[in-house]
Amino acid sequence: MAKFVLAWLVHLYTAFGAVIGFLTILAIDQAAFRDALFLMSLAVVIDATDGAFARAARVKEIIPWFDGELLDAIVDYFNYAVVPCFFMLRANLLPGQDALWLAALPLLASAYGFCQRDAKTADHFFLGFPSYWNIVAFYLYGLRTPAWINAFALIALSILIFVPIKYIYPSRSPRFRVQSIVLGALWGVAILYAIYRLPEPPRAILFASLLYPAYYTALSLWLQIQGLGIHESHEVK
Repeated sequence: MAKFVLAWLVHLYTAFGAVIGFLTILAIDQAAFRDALFLMSLAVVIDATDGAFARAARVKEIIPWFDGELLDAIVDYFNYAVVPCFFMLRANLLPGQDALWLAALPLLASAYGFCQRDAKTADHFFLGFPSYWNIVAFYLYGLRTPAWINAFALIALSILIFVPIKYIYPSRSPRFRVQSIVLGALWGVAILYAIYRLPEPPRAILFASLLYPAYYTALSLWLQIQGLGIHESHEVK
């Protein structure tokens, strides 16, 4: 009985991310952008930990009739696409005359991305840009980049959702997992400090924190190229 209750508590923990997303929407609507970014960070923490809790509690084994992965996908689409797109719209980060369709573009692209059967591959990668729109929103807001640059960033990243590049899943990456988790935790601390210092975050911290997204992208591309090389060598033999 205790294991059954624990398994449901894990699902409740995942679902609570949707409540956090709703509270974030309310904060954005009140132009409380700093509070909204803190709440978005909390949603990321829940998403980063619920999978480990689910595996530890063996939820698939104990509650086989409940689709926890579908629940996770619904909450993730809300928190990683809907909420940050609303943030970018209300925070006036996009060109005024084009703001609405630009904010809608990631929603359409991510709807496709989340519904791919191999959006999370069997070898634990994300296929296509993994809809990190909350991170995009943070940097566009914190760095105060011009609206036209923000527009091009949204268009480019939306296109990358359709490009079948594998991006690492830090907590389940088959290689460099510990390194990625440790660097990701340090990056998270830097981000939280920058949010705390809003509306004037230390620009040195912001620019230094970009090293982790650069590492994440470079490692993903390197592993992709390595994988292609191994595959090709097998075909030659």
